[in-house]
Parts: sequence; C-alpha cells; structure tokens
Amino acid sequence: MTTVDTRKAAPRRRVNLHAIGPLAALVVLLLIGMALNDNFLSYGNLTNVLARSAFIGIIAVGMTFVITSGGLDLSVGSMAAFVAGVMILTMNALLPTMGLGVGVILVGILVGLLTGLFGGAINGLLITRGRIEAFIVTLGTMGIYRSLITWLADGGTLSLNYELSGVYRPVYYGGILGISWPILVFALVAIGGEIVMRHTRFGRHCAAIGSNEQVAKYSAVNVMRVRMATYVLLGILVGVATVMYVPRLGSASAATGVLWELEAIAAVIIGGTMLKGGFGRVWGTVVGVLILGFIGNILNLTDLVSPYLNGAIQGVIIILAVVLQRGGLKAH
Repeated sequence: MTTVDTRKAAPRRRVNLHAIGPLAALVVLLLIGMALNDNFLSYGNLTNVLARSAFIGIIAVGMTFVITSGGLDLSVGSMAAFVAGVMILTMNALLPTMGLGVGVILVGILVGLLTGLFGGAINGLLITRGRIEAFIVTLGTMGIYRSLITWLADGGTLSLNYELSGVYRPVYYGGILGISWPILVFALVAIGGEIVMRHTRFGRHCAAIGSNEQVAKYSAVNVMRVRMATYVLLGILVGVATVMYVPRLGSASAATGVLWELEAIAAVIIGGTMLKGGFGRVWGTVVGVLILGFIGNILNLTDLVSPYLNGAIQGVIIILAVVLQRGGLKAH
C-alpha cells in the first residue's frame, strides 16, 4: 500500500524583478561606461554627473508622490524657469538697498521657495477644488510659466548681477569634503522622501488614493487634502532645485528647465513607480535619475550616438518602462 506525502512544499522565494531591474540596469550602464571611456569612473566625472543630476533628482522625489497618488505634473520645468527668473529679478532689485552680501541671497532663496510653493498650490487647487484633470491643468500652467519667463526676460535672458553671482556661486560649487551642496541636498531630500513614503501615514495615503480613490475615501482618507499636499510638496522641491541651479549659470531664460518634466517623469517610472498610481518607490526614483544622468554622460564622452538625441532616448526609455510595468502586471 502506497502512502501519499501530504506535506506542503515550501514556498519558493520569487525574485522581485521590478525591484532589482533598475539596479541591474544601472550596473550594466556603469560597466558599459567603463568599457567605453577610462575616465568614466573618475571622481571628477562621477561628482559632475551627480551634481548635474541633482536638480532633476530633487524634483523627481516630489514627482514620485504626485504619480503615486494618481496625479501628474507637466509644468515643473517651466515652473523652475519662472522661479529662477523671479529670484534673479528680486535679488537684482534688492541689491541697491541691501548691498552686496548674504542677506540678498537669503531673501532670493526664500522668494524662490515661496514661488515654488505658490506654483504647486495653484496646480493642486485647480486639480482638487476645480476638479480638472491633472494633465490639462499642468499642461496649461506649463505654457503659462514658460510664457511668463519669456515676458520677464523680454525674449532674452535674465542675468544675476555679476558681483552678486560671485557671492551666490558657493551654493552650487561649494560643499563639504569635496561633495558639492546640490549632491548633499539631493541625498537629504531622497532619504527624507523614502522615509515619508515608507513609514508615514501620508505615504500610505498617497498609495491608497492612487490605487483606488473611492476605497480611500471610504477608509476615511482626506483625498483632496493629500492630493493637494503632493502638488505643494512638488512645488517646494522645484523651488529647492531652482535655488541650487541659479548659482550655476546665474541666469534664466525661456530655455531654462526645458524637458525637466520629461526627465523627472522618466526617472520615476524607470525606478518602478506605477504610472497609474498606487505604488511608489523613492529609492527607485534615485536609481532612475542616476541611469538618465549616466546615459547622458556616456553620450557626451563617446561618439556612438549624438548627444542631441538624449531626449529621444529618454522618451524611448519611458515607453519601455511602462510596457515592462504592464507586462509585469499581466504576469501576476
């Protein structure tokens, strides 16, 4: 008589491809860069890439919360240009009365943060209170901000006073232990964003709203308040990124921040955040920012593909990332 073994087989641990995929892609990209150029992993090149990517990275952290909650913001690049223009005009106007010094810079920084907050609040109010689709609202404000900076600059470029620019430059070029301030600020924003997304009620509510707004309402989540907060947070982070960006060139024009929204959205999607909302991964967004930064760096260091095709490559990456997300959902 044969006996039947009724013991249950131990469940197999499945490898989370969505989690390790971006990391694997980053490692492969680093290996390709090493093979193509001996200076790719030099300290100077790495810090340069990180500093240039910090602006997009700071904005992308805020974009992660917006997309996780089921929203979208196409205006961040134009908003950054407008914030930069307002900062430069404010500091230049205050220079004769306040004199050359840190005080003018601090006021300019405060104005930049408040302008970003105000821009994010406008988007949030139109979307939550006005009940207009996020795509329509931010597409409209994208055009508004871009037109405003063009008008403020009279079709040209707004430049910060030369002497004042020298006082402001350390905010971008200075740092601690050889690490520039933009990199340090990006790291702090990313760490804070990951903590908020993973370990706070706000992060859980963002995911709940993006997953199913009606269920979130029945679960006593204040959908309008949380969604409004995501756009305000993103606006503030646009202000932070612009505060770090202005001392780099000391100018603002209609060309400032072009395609920043594309890069921020691409970084978020590459990092594993679901485009339709419901799940967000801040550390994945950081990996996505690094991937985009190193792709651009490799294009600049080699002659394989023209750097002018960087935007096209980012567009292809977004499409592939969304296709892979849908494939993963169907598999489950």
